[in-house]
Amino acid sequence: MTAVQVWPGNRRPLGATYDGAGTNFALFTEVAESVELCLFDDEGTEQRIRIVEVDGFVWHVYLPGVEPGQRYGYRVHGPYDPAYGVRCDPNKLLLDPYARALTGDVSWDPAVSDFGGESAHFVPNALVVDPYFDWAGDAPPRVPLADTVVYEAHVRGLTMLHPDLPDHLRGTYAAVAHPAIVEHLTRLGVTTLLLLPVQHFVHEQRLVEAGLSNYWGYNPIGWFAPHSGYAANSTRGGQVLEFRSMVRALHRAGIEVLLDVGYDHTAEGDHLGPTLSLRGIDNRYYALDDEDRSRYAGRSGNCLNVRFPATLQLVMDSLRYWVTDMHVDGFRLNLMSTMDEPDRWQLDSFVTVLRQDPVLGGVKLLADAWTRGATVYPPLWLERSLTYRNTVRDLWRGAPVPPERLISELAGAGHDFGDDAPVPTAAVNLITAHDGFTLADLVTYNERHNEFNGEDNRDGEPDNRSWNCGVEGPTDDPDIAALRRRQQRNLLATLLLSRGVPLLSHGDELGRTQRGNNNAYCQDNEFSWIDWQDADEALLAFTQRLLQLRRDHPALRRSRWLDVTDLAAAPPEFRLYRADGAPLPLPSPSPEPTGAILLWIDGAPRGPEPADRDLLIVLNPTRERVKVHLPGPELDRAWDLDLSTAEFAATGTVSASDVIEVDDHSVTVLVSAAL
Repeated sequence: MTAVQVWPGNRRPLGATYDGAGTNFALFTEVAESVELCLFDDEGTEQRIRIVEVDGFVWHVYLPGVEPGQRYGYRVHGPYDPAYGVRCDPNKLLLDPYARALTGDVSWDPAVSDFGGESAHFVPNALVVDPYFDWAGDAPPRVPLADTVVYEAHVRGLTMLHPDLPDHLRGTYAAVAHPAIVEHLTRLGVTTLLLLPVQHFVHEQRLVEAGLSNYWGYNPIGWFAPHSGYAANSTRGGQVLEFRSMVRALHRAGIEVLLDVGYDHTAEGDHLGPTLSLRGIDNRYYALDDEDRSRYAGRSGNCLNVRFPATLQLVMDSLRYWVTDMHVDGFRLNLMSTMDEPDRWQLDSFVTVLRQDPVLGGVKLLADAWTRGATVYPPLWLERSLTYRNTVRDLWRGAPVPPERLISELAGAGHDFGDDAPVPTAAVNLITAHDGFTLADLVTYNERHNEFNGEDNRDGEPDNRSWNCGVEGPTDDPDIAALRRRQQRNLLATLLLSRGVPLLSHGDELGRTQRGNNNAYCQDNEFSWIDWQDADEALLAFTQRLLQLRRDHPALRRSRWLDVTDLAAAPPEFRLYRADGAPLPLPSPSPEPTGAILLWIDGAPRGPEPADRDLLIVLNPTRERVKVHLPGPELDRAWDLDLSTAEFAATGTVSASDVIEVDDHSVTVLVSAAL
C-alpha cells in the first residue's frame, strides 16, 4: 500500500469529507486513549495511521490525495470494562457512524470475512464519497399538507416484480426512479413517497442462520449511508449517486420523498450483541442501565442516549444531511417514543432541539403517538393515527363504534395527539401499513398466518380487527369474493374521503396479498413484493377515481376548521344523520353496532379556503340493504349520485324528498348539484 502524507486536519465536520484534494477524517470519542484510522486497499491490506490531533474529544487528521472510493475504519484504544460500561477494544475494526457510504456486510461466520488478506475483519468498510452532484436545479415540491397523499413503499417490494423494469434494476433506487414506477405513482394521484428504511442496515445473525433477512430494515448501522443493497450502481459509493438521482427524478414528477428512519436502537443489539461501531467508539452513545452499567436501558435492547450531547448531535446531523445533501423532504421517525423508557427527558431533549432547527423546521415530520412520554409536544407535526385505523376497521367489520368517535376520526380530530391536537391535516390516517395485514388480507383472514417467519406463529399482532367475510383465506365462493372486493373499496373510500393526510400502503390499490402474514419483516420474497402481473385493475381504477374525487373537492381537504370547542361533538361543517334522515344524537346513548349513517360535509368556505359543493356520504356497514331518507329541510336540494362501492349502483340526480336504497356493506357519495 502506498504511503500517505498525514496532516493535522479539522475537527469539523465529523466523518470523512473529501474536498477535491484530499480527505479530512474526524471521529468523536471522549473515552478513547488513542485512535487509529485504518485504510484498506483492493486486496484488503490494512494501513493504520495513528491520529495525534484531538480537540474537544474529536480526533482528526487530513490525508492529501485520499479520494472517493477509499475504504476505511477505526480502531479505538482505551479502557475495556463492560461492568462499568466501557468497551474499547482495538482488536475490533469499527465503522465510522458518520460514514456516507458502506461496502460489504457483517459476517457472522468466524471462518469467513468480508475481505481477504492478513487483516481479515467482519464488518463493512466505510467509504469516502464524492460530495459533488449535479442537482440540475432540483427544488422540493413542497406539497401543502391539505393536498398530501402519502404512499408507503419498500424499494424492493415496489419494484422487484414489475414487468417493465430491466432485470438489473429490480429492487434498486434506480428502479424507483424508472418511468414505469413514476408513472404509476403520478397516475394514481399520490404526492409523497414514504420509503421504508434506506439507511444502511444489518441482517441479524438469527435471521441469516435461518435463511431469512431483515426485509424491513429497522436495524441500522449507517445513519448517513444509503443502504448499499438497494443500488444497481456497483461502483464504490455508487449508492449515493443513485439515491440522489432517484430523488431528483421523483421531484421532477412533483413527488416528495420521505424516509422512514430509526434512531431508537442500532444493529449492535443488546449487551450480548456484536461490537460494530458506537459500542467500541464510546459506549455512552447508548443509554446504560443505572444499576448494571454492563446492560442497556429500554425495551429496544440498546436505546440511544440522546441526553449524551454526541448522540443528540449524531441524530440531528444525520437528519440534516438527508435534507441538505440528499434533498429528501421529510421523515417518519420510527418508535421515537421509546426514548422515554430509560429517561422521559430524553424524548423532550430531542423534541426541544428538533422543533427549533432551521433546516428541519421546514420539512414534513411524521411520528407515531407522542402521548406516551413527551411533555414537550412537537407542534404541527404529522402523526400516524392508530385510533383512526382501529375505528375504521371496527366500523367495517361490524363492531360497535360510538358515532362521536367516528365523526371525530373522519373529521381529522386526531385523538392520539393529546391536548395540543392542532388541525385536521396533522392526522395521518391509515387503514394498513407495512406492519400488519395488507388491505386484501384484512378482508380475507381473521387470524395471522406467520408460520414462515420461523417463530411458531407467535409473532405479529394477534388482534387485527379484521373480518374474513365468512371463510378464512382464499375461496372460490363468488359471493364472498364479491363482498371482499366491496370491503376493500369501502375501506379505501372511507380513508380517502376523511379529512387528514391519507397514507396508502404500497400495492393495496392493486390487491396485494401477503397470504395472511401480518409481520413480514423477514420475508424478502414474493410474500412481500407486489405481484404486478396479477394486479386488480378494477381496484386500481377505483382508487384513482377516489383520489380524483378528493382533489376535486376542497371540503375533503380542509386544513383547518372553525369554532371547534368540543372534539367529541361534530365540527360545525360536519353532521351525522340516521338512515331515516333524523339527526344522530351525540353522544350516542348506547354502544350498539353502527347502523347505516349519513355524513353531511358542508362545502361553505372556511376562512381563506375555497367554497365547494356539499357532500353526503352514506356509510352502510350492515349486512342489509337499507332505504335511506335524505335529510331535510336543511338539505333540501338536488344531489348527484357520484360514486358507490357497490358493484351495480344507481346513478342520476335525487332530491331531499327521495328515498334511495344502498347495498349492504357499501359507501355511497352524493354531491350537491350546485354550490
